[in-house]
Amino acid sequence: MIDRRQFLLASGSCAAQVALFSMAPPLLRSALRQRNIDSVLMEPWARIERIGESVWACISTPLSSDPEARRTFSNGGIVAGRSGVLVIEGFASDAGAQWIAEQARGLTGRAPTHVVLTHYHGDHSSGLAGYTRPIYVTTDATRQRLATARPAVAEVLSGAELVESNTPRVIDLGGRRVTITPRSGHTSSDLTVAVDDPAVVFGGDLVWNGMFPNYVDAIPTLLSPEVRALSANTRAVIVPGHGAIPSREEFGRYLALLDFMEDTARRAHAAGRPPAEAAAGLALPAALGAWTMFSPKYFQVALEAWERVLTP
Repeated sequence: MIDRRQFLLASGSCAAQVALFSMAPPLLRSALRQRNIDSVLMEPWARIERIGESVWACISTPLSSDPEARRTFSNGGIVAGRSGVLVIEGFASDAGAQWIAEQARGLTGRAPTHVVLTHYHGDHSSGLAGYTRPIYVTTDATRQRLATARPAVAEVLSGAELVESNTPRVIDLGGRRVTITPRSGHTSSDLTVAVDDPAVVFGGDLVWNGMFPNYVDAIPTLLSPEVRALSANTRAVIVPGHGAIPSREEFGRYLALLDFMEDTARRAHAAGRPPAEAAAGLALPAALGAWTMFSPKYFQVALEAWERVLTP
């Protein structure tokens, strides 16, 4: 989807972070330290970053050229307390989930006791069977969608603890409280995971950085308000579903990107231009920075999502 020039220009993307790490590790580590983040481990498919005491982010690097690059594909995380270890996401493969479980055990001395699935897309859910008998946490809507799309994955979630709509769920890991909040916007049923201390929010695919978001199942009128709600705590580190952990400036550019796509969609709808036509030749303003694309049709997909809600 991207050529070498685009790859190198995408300074906020996972791909560029991989290139930066491989060519100049001290420079990347310096950048992470400026955000109070420590790079703990680097693999061809992901890296583990320590955000705070017993809280780590898994930052996947699927745009790497390595054959194993898409083992995890999505971002996730590990949160540990005295009596429990919670992992965020099922990732794209059993091998990806097994890998993150191994990292959790190595970092905390315990296997994951809880696994939170933020939504049903395959890059977040396909590896759920790779875990060994944790307590799964998700929503009934996610489980129902998987029952149709991937029954084997849904079966793994048959005994999952379900987060009810509009009712956050708090899990006590032993001296550490984790709040799981039901939301929507990227899909009709999303979950975010928040740690109180240190202040960290795992945003799932409500948040992207350096990679243009996938609107395929989005409800765009809800997406921007939910994303803005995540940034209410200005001290919090926000872990996106894809891309590097954003600075406040980068997060602001993501919000501006959502606003730009809304404005573009509303103008096209008012002019009677179909999404495919409006997407053709669409270019993002330079002020928004560089955004890589998993698919060249992602502009059209975004405009189609807006058209669904703008059409009576």
